[in-house]
Amino acid sequence: MSRTGILKSLMSPIRIGVVALLAMGIGAGLASGAAADDNPYGLIDAKVISVGTMGDAKPYAFTQADGTFTGFDIELFRNVASRLGFKPDQVIFTGQEFSALMPSVANGRFDVAVAAIGTTEARKKTVDFSDGYLAGYLSVLTSDKAITSADGLKGKRLGVVQGTLQEIYAAKNFVGTDLVKFPDNNSAVSALNNGTVDAHFLDYEAAKQYGERYPGLKIAINIPSFDAPAGFVVRKGNDKFRGALNTALHAAMQDGTWKTLYEKWFPGSPMPDQYLPKK
Repeated sequence: MSRTGILKSLMSPIRIGVVALLAMGIGAGLASGAAADDNPYGLIDAKVISVGTMGDAKPYAFTQADGTFTGFDIELFRNVASRLGFKPDQVIFTGQEFSALMPSVANGRFDVAVAAIGTTEARKKTVDFSDGYLAGYLSVLTSDKAITSADGLKGKRLGVVQGTLQEIYAAKNFVGTDLVKFPDNNSAVSALNNGTVDAHFLDYEAAKQYGERYPGLKIAINIPSFDAPAGFVVRKGNDKFRGALNTALHAAMQDGTWKTLYEKWFPGSPMPDQYLPKK
């Protein structure tokens, strides 16, 4: 065999191997691209959105007699999801205690958490938030007529739902108050009604609902809370999903959907201008 023939003979396996490796690389790239196209939002299951929420946070998120979820946040998220191409049966809600919602998103159990969850810098260390869509007041609900201001809470037992903005605020500002932590509002209000706690610190709209249900309970204190607007919680770094939610959310605000839902669930409540259609 000639010298050239020997070289060709030796090079052929190398050439074939290189071509095979290149082909594998291209194939992997194509497969990766196909996977991204099939699941553009990085969901647990590309065909559904798995949503963690609460079952007792009326009027934001709560269960009806038939077990289905409804409320302002629920209806707003369903509308937002529909703008991303998801049908109602492709948005699956699961109720949990509030304190478990954000860890469950961070750990990949849910794609998103929806329950009037206030955006704070501390929370943003473990999860990401959509743009804000709701702001309101923090309220003290009680039957104790002596409680008319924060000073009246000193020496009192105050219920808070663990992990909420109310717990964070109360721990920082209600000095001398004995905080009692609960997993949800229902258990806290039950404790309030049986005298285990003297008052309960919760969101204004929820406090209003409980006051209507239990005439003996009144809202004694309202504290503005516009610095931590509610947002949809997504996994840290899932920017495509967060960006898509933001685009759909702003579209819902601009076409009046947000305003219609707000008027339905919060009749008579002040309406923040930043969430209304821009002319």
